[in-house]
Amino acid sequence: MLFPKKVKFRKSHTFREHPDKIGVATRGTKVSFGSFGLKAMEPGRVTANQIESARKTIAHSMSKTGKLWTRIFPDKPYTQKPAEVKMGKGKGDVQGYEVAIKPGRVLFEVDGADEASAREMLRKGGTKLPIKTRVMAR
Repeated sequence: MLFPKKVKFRKSHTFREHPDKIGVATRGTKVSFGSFGLKAMEPGRVTANQIESARKTIAHSMSKTGKLWTRIFPDKPYTQKPAEVKMGKGKGDVQGYEVAIKPGRVLFEVDGADEASAREMLRKGGTKLPIKTRVMAR
């Protein structure tokens, strides 16, 4: 599972997305390494577990024929308070790491597979993510 080696602050502020203020991605919007890519179509947060699940699905259906690039990295900690704890008493413990996704961001790229199989494996990987995605060619 992906997580940073070191973070400057253990807990981060919660970023509450407002649809009018989220904007679109300006970096990482083109397929740079492979031939086909999986692009985010809506904003959201993707956790390290979800990234790993999508990566495993794509790699499994690729079966040693091509190469896979992961273009996102979870570097923002998220917290959660234990069950049945009263309000107040501070912020919860760090549960894991996530990445904030803006629309237009390329999440995964593949190369070395024909178009039909590449589109199918990226589609399967996209079903593991909590946001709408689209497969795009270079």
